[in-house]
Amino acid sequence: MMERFQYDNRIAKNFMFVTILWGLVGALVGLTAAMQLVLPSWNFAEWGSFGRLRPLHTNAMIFAFVGNAMFAGVYYSLQRLLKTRMFSDLLSSIHFWGWQLIIVAAAITLPLGMTTGKEYAELEWPIDIAITLVWVVFGINMFGTILKRRERHLYVAIWFYIATWVTVAMLHIVNSIELPISLTKSYSWYAGVQDALVQWWYGHNAVAFFLTTPFLGLMYYYLPKAANRPVYSYKLSIIHFWSLIFLYIWAGPHHLLYSALPEWAQSLGVVFSIMLIAPSWGGMLNGLLTLRGAWDRVREDPVLKFMVVAVTCYGMATLEGPLLSIKSINAIAHFTDWIIAHVHIGGLGWNGFLAFGMIYWMAPRLYGTKLYSTTLANWHFWLGTLGIIFYAIPLYFAGFFQSLMWKQFTPDGFLVYKNFLDTLLEIQTAYWLRALGGTLYIIGLLIMIYNIRKTVSTGKLIVNEDAEAPAMEALKEGHSESWHRAIERRPIQMLILSLIVVGIGGVLEIVPTFLVKSNIPTISQVKPYTPLELHGRDIYIREGCYTCHSQMIRPFRSETERYGEYAKAGEFVYDHPFQWGSKRTGPDLLRVGAKYPDSWHYYHMFDPTSMSPGSLMPAYENMFENELDITTTEKKMEAMRTMGVPYAEDFPTKANDDIQKQSAEITARLKKDGIDAQSDREIIAVIAYLQRLGTDIKSKPVTEISELP
Repeated sequence: MMERFQYDNRIAKNFMFVTILWGLVGALVGLTAAMQLVLPSWNFAEWGSFGRLRPLHTNAMIFAFVGNAMFAGVYYSLQRLLKTRMFSDLLSSIHFWGWQLIIVAAAITLPLGMTTGKEYAELEWPIDIAITLVWVVFGINMFGTILKRRERHLYVAIWFYIATWVTVAMLHIVNSIELPISLTKSYSWYAGVQDALVQWWYGHNAVAFFLTTPFLGLMYYYLPKAANRPVYSYKLSIIHFWSLIFLYIWAGPHHLLYSALPEWAQSLGVVFSIMLIAPSWGGMLNGLLTLRGAWDRVREDPVLKFMVVAVTCYGMATLEGPLLSIKSINAIAHFTDWIIAHVHIGGLGWNGFLAFGMIYWMAPRLYGTKLYSTTLANWHFWLGTLGIIFYAIPLYFAGFFQSLMWKQFTPDGFLVYKNFLDTLLEIQTAYWLRALGGTLYIIGLLIMIYNIRKTVSTGKLIVNEDAEAPAMEALKEGHSESWHRAIERRPIQMLILSLIVVGIGGVLEIVPTFLVKSNIPTISQVKPYTPLELHGRDIYIREGCYTCHSQMIRPFRSETERYGEYAKAGEFVYDHPFQWGSKRTGPDLLRVGAKYPDSWHYYHMFDPTSMSPGSLMPAYENMFENELDITTTEKKMEAMRTMGVPYAEDFPTKANDDIQKQSAEITARLKKDGIDAQSDREIIAVIAYLQRLGTDIKSKPVTEISELP
């Protein structure tokens, strides 16, 4: 007996439109940040500096653009794959508006400097809680829909949706454990090596399970639909899914090769990264081979063009990622623009092009009309493709050559390019070409906006689309099926099994780092930050200095000659959060303490070009104007004590007195150099922090860590 019902198209439409909106906003912010690296004058106001816009760009593209595209695709496809309406229209609406409010909150707080300082997880704790709640709403709606379905077996796309939901929930909760001190400030519960491992376990798998697995689910639905062909291989889908989610979760440590992370954890990251090539390319081939017999249509159909390039970029990125995890290659690529190029092949090519193809396919069907202009869509495709090429290829060359310049020695054994800035200025042409590529990509996006607007204007939204399907029949006695078919009709079991499969890697990687003391040897000279230094560190994080400067010296001669003694795990035990960085647009700062006089830092922060001619670093005049907020000092000290930092019990109440004393010492030194500075300004705290970096291990050894008086 056939049952009649209706699909909810409004929710898919809403997510589709905001995908386009936030995609444009995020891309424009990214272009602005790119221009700031060739024209430092583009650093406008304190909220518009590179250090604040770069996290805004990454969060906008990941969570606003890609996130909304994922939800648009899921809400449209899930109903049709399950032959039922979404579980709750109210939950759909709460999910939509909740996610947009989160994005708006991020767009406000990040430029204001409210950040945790952890890449892809910069949002402060109230927003983290909101993300958790909205994600739960999404999960209830999705699983409620699955449970009331009319199709017994779950299609492969839904497997990826389930794994995405459960894994992102796990990653977000574990990485977001923080100790709040105010509504806008918190400290990561983890410190140093442990924080780095947890962060990149999260950060890499944010790429894996937010940017990859849900879009693989979308690929498995929309590519066959656009090609009007079945998926090439069901068995390959099974292998692709389970092997991918099992292997991906282990790969995070490959972001920390040659760092202070224990060698065993680094090796695990390398091994599992290499193994990832097989399932990743299995998925790519399953997608491309779905087009067998339909390749002639690719020449004419812009939807297929976008999807073919998207899947190809997925294959390129998932081959390059494992190759970059090989230590010899990583030694060259890490901290360079090579990594930026790699990331954008995935972001612009895989996520962007698949989203565009999906939108071009969905919009006419949601509005019961035809695409306004195939010609304009083709123009968008070619401009976008050229944009990706102009963006990525120059950065590959820039990253490779800059790394070689860092490592080049004279026959006498001296660095050829001892000044870091010399290597940066040599790759400015590549930065201009990157900006050109971004511009072309945005022009293509603007063409799509016009095309979609004209498309929807010629039709009318089918709010409630009529459909019919037979009720799901009960299984007959004696029914036999394969083991995976049995799992496919048990969504809760698939959820639990997916959690177990991804949880194995997380537990076996992270737990030993917390339980085995030998992983983080104690260095007796290392002491906690003074209150003034801690304030300076917080300002450093607020301004996004970590986006350009690392604090991790790798054990290479080129790095130890340039920066000083290589980094040790025990140096970072009081760093909440860690500051190892992932990109060097500026030099490493781990050993910058006591390298220059206080006056050098004072002048450098006010006008970087005065001390480093040609510098791309923005000026931080706001630090000279802003009075240091010491009202939170006691709370900060108490938070550190709660997390195990060995301050004396009564020290938090005396901390502001300590600040005044150390500030007076710094201003006295500045006065000797002819600078009449105010002791209560933020710049004094920043100088205190910078002058502390890397100095502890240079001091005489002591037998134990003593508490500050």
